[in-house]
Amino acid sequence: MILAITGGTGFVGSHLIDHALESGHTVRALARKPQAPRIGVTWVEGALDRPISLGKLVAGADAVIHVAGVVNADRRGFVEGNVAGTEGILAATRAAGIRRFVAVSSLAAREPELSVYGWSKAQADERTRISGLDWTIVRPPAIFGPRDHEILELFQMAKRRFVPLPPAGGRLSALYVEDLTALLLALVEDTTTVGRILEPDDGTPNGWDHRDFIRAIGAAMGVPVTPMPLPPALLKAVSVVDRGLRGRKARLTADRVRYFCHPDWVSHARPPATLWRPSVSTPDALAITAAWYRAAGLL
Repeated sequence: MILAITGGTGFVGSHLIDHALESGHTVRALARKPQAPRIGVTWVEGALDRPISLGKLVAGADAVIHVAGVVNADRRGFVEGNVAGTEGILAATRAAGIRRFVAVSSLAAREPELSVYGWSKAQADERTRISGLDWTIVRPPAIFGPRDHEILELFQMAKRRFVPLPPAGGRLSALYVEDLTALLLALVEDTTTVGRILEPDDGTPNGWDHRDFIRAIGAAMGVPVTPMPLPPALLKAVSVVDRGLRGRKARLTADRVRYFCHPDWVSHARPPATLWRPSVSTPDALAITAAWYRAAGLL
Protein backbone atom coordinates (compact mmCIF):
# COMPACT_ATOMS: atom_id res chain seq x y z
CA MET A 1 0.00 0.00 0.00
CA ILE A 2 0.92 3.65 -0.27
CA LEU A 3 0.77 5.10 3.25
CA ALA A 4 0.62 8.81 4.06
CA ILE A 5 2.20 9.37 7.47
CA THR A 6 2.34 12.48 9.65
CA GLY A 7 4.94 12.76 12.38
CA GLY A 8 7.39 10.64 10.43
CA THR A 9 10.46 12.38 11.81
CA GLY A 10 9.44 11.77 15.44
CA PHE A 11 9.94 8.83 17.77
CA VAL A 12 6.91 6.71 16.83
CA GLY A 13 6.77 7.94 13.25
CA SER A 14 10.38 7.06 12.46
CA HIS A 15 9.85 3.50 13.72
CA LEU A 16 6.60 3.31 11.76
CA ILE A 17 8.37 4.25 8.53
CA ASP A 18 11.05 1.62 9.17
CA HIS A 19 8.42 -1.04 9.84
CA ALA A 20 6.29 0.00 6.85
CA LEU A 21 9.22 -0.29 4.45
CA GLU A 22 10.19 -3.68 5.90
CA SER A 23 6.60 -4.80 5.30
CA GLY A 24 6.71 -3.80 1.63
CA HIS A 25 4.71 -0.59 1.80
CA THR A 26 5.56 2.71 0.12
CA VAL A 27 5.58 5.79 2.33
CA ARG A 28 4.73 9.44 1.86
CA ALA A 29 5.85 11.34 4.96
CA LEU A 30 5.40 14.92 6.12
CA ALA A 31 8.47 16.81 7.35
CA ARG A 32 9.07 20.43 8.30
CA LYS A 33 12.68 20.33 7.08
CA PRO A 34 14.40 18.64 4.15
CA GLN A 35 15.27 15.00 4.90
CA ALA A 36 17.92 12.67 3.53
CA PRO A 37 16.69 10.68 0.50
CA ARG A 38 15.46 7.21 1.33
CA ILE A 39 14.34 4.43 -0.98
CA GLY A 40 10.61 3.87 -0.63
CA VAL A 41 9.93 7.22 1.06
CA THR A 42 8.68 10.42 -0.54
CA TRP A 43 9.31 13.29 1.84
CA VAL A 44 6.74 16.08 1.58
CA GLU A 45 8.03 19.32 3.05
CA GLY A 46 5.30 21.02 5.04
CA ALA A 47 3.30 20.96 8.26
CA LEU A 48 -0.17 20.28 9.63
CA ASP A 49 -1.09 23.96 9.35
CA ARG A 50 -0.21 24.10 5.63
CA PRO A 51 -3.16 22.73 3.59
CA ILE A 52 -1.23 22.66 0.32
CA SER A 53 1.46 20.41 1.76
CA LEU A 54 -1.18 18.15 3.33
CA GLY A 55 -2.81 17.80 -0.08
CA LYS A 56 0.54 16.74 -1.55
CA LEU A 57 1.08 14.30 1.31
CA VAL A 58 -2.12 12.34 0.81
CA ALA A 59 -2.23 12.48 -2.99
CA GLY A 60 -2.40 8.93 -4.30
CA ALA A 61 -2.27 7.31 -0.86
CA ASP A 62 -4.34 4.25 0.09
CA ALA A 63 -4.52 5.11 3.79
CA VAL A 64 -3.46 7.83 6.23
CA ILE A 65 -1.76 7.21 9.57
CA HIS A 66 -1.83 10.36 11.68
CA VAL A 67 0.97 10.13 14.23
CA ALA A 68 1.99 13.77 14.67
CA GLY A 69 1.06 15.46 17.93
CA VAL A 70 2.21 17.90 20.58
CA VAL A 71 3.05 16.49 24.03
CA ASN A 72 4.48 19.53 25.80
CA ALA A 73 3.07 23.03 25.22
CA ASP A 74 0.74 25.69 26.57
CA ARG A 75 -2.98 25.60 25.79
CA ARG A 76 -2.55 27.44 22.50
CA GLY A 77 0.19 25.04 21.41
CA PHE A 78 -1.94 22.02 22.25
CA VAL A 79 -4.91 23.42 20.33
CA GLU A 80 -2.84 24.28 17.27
CA GLY A 81 -0.84 21.04 17.23
CA ASN A 82 -3.41 18.47 18.32
CA VAL A 83 -6.85 19.86 17.52
CA ALA A 84 -6.32 22.10 14.50
CA GLY A 85 -3.60 19.79 13.18
CA THR A 86 -6.00 16.85 13.23
CA GLU A 87 -8.69 18.92 11.55
CA GLY A 88 -6.22 19.76 8.79
CA ILE A 89 -5.19 16.21 7.98
CA LEU A 90 -8.80 15.00 8.18
CA ALA A 91 -9.86 17.66 5.65
CA ALA A 92 -7.02 16.71 3.30
CA THR A 93 -7.92 13.01 3.61
CA ARG A 94 -11.55 13.65 2.74
CA ALA A 95 -10.64 15.92 -0.17
CA ALA A 96 -8.39 13.21 -1.61
CA GLY A 97 -11.18 10.63 -1.44
CA ILE A 98 -9.25 8.39 0.96
CA ARG A 99 -11.38 6.32 3.33
CA ARG A 100 -8.99 4.63 5.79
CA PHE A 101 -7.69 6.85 8.57
CA VAL A 102 -5.76 5.55 11.59
CA ALA A 103 -5.09 8.11 14.33
CA VAL A 104 -2.59 7.84 17.16
CA SER A 105 -4.06 9.45 20.26
CA SER A 106 -3.22 8.91 23.94
CA LEU A 107 -4.72 7.28 27.02
CA ALA A 108 -4.74 10.81 28.45
CA ALA A 109 -7.75 11.50 26.19
CA ARG A 110 -9.75 9.14 28.39
CA GLU A 111 -9.60 11.67 31.25
CA PRO A 112 -9.76 15.06 29.47
CA GLU A 113 -10.54 16.97 32.65
CA LEU A 114 -7.14 16.18 34.15
CA SER A 115 -4.89 18.08 31.76
CA VAL A 116 -4.90 20.41 28.81
CA TYR A 117 -2.93 17.79 26.90
CA GLY A 118 -5.57 15.12 27.55
CA TRP A 119 -8.35 17.57 26.66
CA SER A 120 -6.66 18.44 23.36
CA LYS A 121 -6.26 14.77 22.44
CA ALA A 122 -9.91 14.10 23.32
CA GLN A 123 -10.93 17.02 21.10
CA ALA A 124 -8.81 15.60 18.28
CA ASP A 125 -10.44 12.21 18.76
CA GLU A 126 -13.90 13.77 18.55
CA ARG A 127 -12.99 15.48 15.27
CA THR A 128 -11.90 12.08 13.96
CA ARG A 129 -15.08 10.37 15.13
CA ILE A 130 -17.33 12.79 13.23
CA SER A 131 -15.12 12.92 10.13
CA GLY A 132 -17.16 10.48 8.08
CA LEU A 133 -14.03 8.47 7.35
CA ASP A 134 -13.32 4.81 8.08
CA TRP A 135 -11.40 5.67 11.21
CA THR A 136 -9.75 3.79 14.03
CA ILE A 137 -8.27 5.64 16.99
CA VAL A 138 -5.36 4.09 18.88
CA ARG A 139 -4.78 5.38 22.41
CA PRO A 140 -1.38 4.00 23.47
CA PRO A 141 -0.22 4.00 27.09
CA ALA A 142 3.39 4.88 28.00
CA ILE A 143 5.41 4.15 24.85
CA PHE A 144 9.10 3.36 25.09
CA GLY A 145 11.94 2.19 22.90
CA PRO A 146 15.07 3.34 21.08
CA ARG A 147 15.06 7.01 19.98
CA ASP A 148 12.57 8.06 22.65
CA HIS A 149 13.46 11.09 24.75
CA GLU A 150 10.36 11.23 26.97
CA ILE A 151 10.96 8.10 29.08
CA LEU A 152 14.73 8.53 28.75
CA GLU A 153 14.73 10.55 31.96
CA LEU A 154 13.35 7.58 33.90
CA PHE A 155 16.34 5.55 32.75
CA GLN A 156 18.70 8.37 33.67
CA MET A 157 17.16 8.66 37.14
CA ALA A 158 17.21 4.87 37.54
CA LYS A 159 20.95 4.99 36.88
CA ARG A 160 21.20 7.18 40.00
CA ARG A 161 19.12 4.50 41.79
CA PHE A 162 16.51 6.81 43.33
CA VAL A 163 13.42 7.70 41.27
CA PRO A 164 10.60 10.05 42.34
CA LEU A 165 7.21 8.70 41.28
CA PRO A 166 3.50 9.59 41.43
CA PRO A 167 1.62 8.66 44.63
CA ALA A 168 1.62 4.99 45.66
CA GLY A 169 -1.26 2.89 44.37
CA GLY A 170 -1.25 4.15 40.80
CA ARG A 171 -0.97 1.75 37.89
CA LEU A 172 -0.03 2.16 34.25
CA SER A 173 0.23 0.17 31.07
CA ALA A 174 3.28 0.24 28.80
CA LEU A 175 3.97 -0.61 25.17
CA TYR A 176 7.14 -1.16 23.16
CA VAL A 177 7.25 1.10 20.12
CA GLU A 178 7.82 -1.77 17.67
CA ASP A 179 4.65 -3.46 18.87
CA LEU A 180 2.72 -0.19 18.45
CA THR A 181 3.89 0.22 14.86
CA ALA A 182 2.99 -3.39 14.10
CA LEU A 183 -0.55 -2.63 15.28
CA LEU A 184 -0.81 0.55 13.19
CA LEU A 185 0.21 -1.33 10.06
CA ALA A 186 -2.22 -4.17 10.81
CA LEU A 187 -5.03 -1.65 11.14
CA VAL A 188 -4.65 0.00 7.74
CA GLU A 189 -5.85 -3.17 6.02
CA ASP A 190 -8.38 -4.20 8.69
CA THR A 191 -12.10 -3.47 8.46
CA THR A 192 -13.29 -5.04 11.72
CA THR A 193 -11.91 -2.17 13.82
CA VAL A 194 -13.43 0.70 11.85
CA GLY A 195 -15.19 3.09 14.23
CA ARG A 196 -13.42 1.76 17.32
CA ILE A 197 -11.10 3.29 19.92
CA LEU A 198 -8.35 0.84 20.90
CA GLU A 199 -6.05 0.82 23.93
CA PRO A 200 -3.12 -1.53 23.26
CA ASP A 201 -0.62 -2.60 25.90
CA ASP A 202 2.12 -5.14 26.59
CA GLY A 203 -0.32 -7.76 27.86
CA THR A 204 0.51 -7.38 31.56
CA PRO A 205 -2.73 -8.14 33.48
CA ASN A 206 -3.99 -5.00 35.22
CA GLY A 207 -0.91 -3.11 34.09
CA TRP A 208 2.12 -2.18 36.17
CA ASP A 209 2.41 -0.64 39.60
CA HIS A 210 4.58 2.46 39.10
CA ARG A 211 7.14 1.04 41.53
CA ASP A 212 7.39 -2.29 39.73
CA PHE A 213 7.81 -0.58 36.38
CA ILE A 214 10.71 1.55 37.57
CA ARG A 215 12.29 -1.53 39.17
CA ALA A 216 11.98 -3.24 35.76
CA ILE A 217 13.85 -0.33 34.20
CA GLY A 218 16.54 -0.74 36.83
CA ALA A 219 16.76 -4.47 36.11
CA ALA A 220 17.15 -3.73 32.40
CA MET A 221 20.13 -1.55 33.31
CA GLY A 222 21.54 -3.97 35.86
CA VAL A 223 21.11 -1.63 38.84
CA PRO A 224 18.84 -1.81 41.92
CA VAL A 225 16.39 1.08 42.06
CA THR A 226 14.56 2.60 45.02
CA PRO A 227 11.15 4.00 44.00
CA MET A 228 10.08 7.15 45.88
CA PRO A 229 6.32 7.82 45.52
CA LEU A 230 5.62 11.50 46.21
CA PRO A 231 2.40 13.32 47.12
CA PRO A 232 0.86 15.54 44.42
CA ALA A 233 1.81 18.76 46.25
CA LEU A 234 5.48 17.81 46.28
CA LEU A 235 5.41 16.75 42.62
CA LYS A 236 3.86 20.11 41.78
CA ALA A 237 6.68 21.85 43.64
CA VAL A 238 9.22 19.79 41.70
CA SER A 239 7.52 20.86 38.45
CA VAL A 240 7.97 24.50 39.43
CA VAL A 241 11.69 23.89 40.00
CA ASP A 242 11.97 22.03 36.69
CA ARG A 243 10.29 24.93 34.91
CA GLY A 244 12.67 27.36 36.55
CA LEU A 245 15.72 25.35 35.53
CA ARG A 246 14.77 24.28 32.02
CA GLY A 247 12.10 26.75 30.98
CA ARG A 248 10.06 25.56 28.02
CA LYS A 249 12.14 22.36 27.86
CA ALA A 250 10.90 21.23 31.29
CA ARG A 251 9.58 17.66 31.26
CA LEU A 252 7.62 17.69 34.52
CA THR A 253 5.09 20.43 33.83
CA ALA A 254 2.14 21.28 36.07
CA ASP A 255 -0.11 19.89 33.33
CA ARG A 256 1.69 16.55 33.46
CA VAL A 257 1.63 16.38 37.24
CA ARG A 258 -2.17 16.44 37.16
CA TYR A 259 -2.49 13.40 34.96
CA PHE A 260 0.56 11.57 36.30
CA CYS A 261 -1.17 11.46 39.69
CA HIS A 262 -4.30 9.80 38.31
CA PRO A 263 -4.33 6.20 39.65
CA ASP A 264 -5.56 4.37 36.53
CA TRP A 265 -3.59 4.57 33.31
CA VAL A 266 -4.20 0.92 32.49
CA SER A 267 -5.32 -0.06 28.98
CA HIS A 268 -8.80 -1.59 28.89
CA ALA A 269 -10.09 -1.63 25.28
CA ARG A 270 -7.44 -3.91 23.82
CA PRO A 271 -7.29 -4.72 20.08
CA PRO A 272 -8.70 -8.09 18.97
CA ALA A 273 -6.18 -10.85 19.67
CA THR A 274 -6.92 -12.25 16.20
CA LEU A 275 -5.53 -9.03 14.70
CA TRP A 276 -2.59 -8.19 16.93
CA ARG A 277 -0.68 -9.23 20.01
CA PRO A 278 2.49 -7.75 21.54
CA SER A 279 5.51 -9.75 20.41
CA VAL A 280 8.24 -8.50 22.75
CA SER A 281 8.10 -8.85 26.54
CA THR A 282 8.52 -5.58 28.41
CA PRO A 283 11.65 -6.71 30.32
CA ASP A 284 13.31 -7.65 27.03
CA ALA A 285 12.15 -4.44 25.35
CA LEU A 286 13.43 -2.33 28.26
CA ALA A 287 16.81 -4.05 27.93
CA ILE A 288 16.89 -3.27 24.20
CA THR A 289 16.01 0.33 24.97
CA ALA A 290 18.69 0.66 27.66
CA ALA A 291 21.30 -0.77 25.29
CA TRP A 292 20.34 1.78 22.63
CA TYR A 293 20.57 4.65 25.12
CA ARG A 294 24.05 3.51 26.13
CA ALA A 295 25.20 3.17 22.54
CA ALA A 296 23.86 6.67 21.83
CA GLY A 297 25.78 8.07 24.82
CA LEU A 298 22.60 9.05 26.66
CA LEU A 299 23.22 6.97 29.81
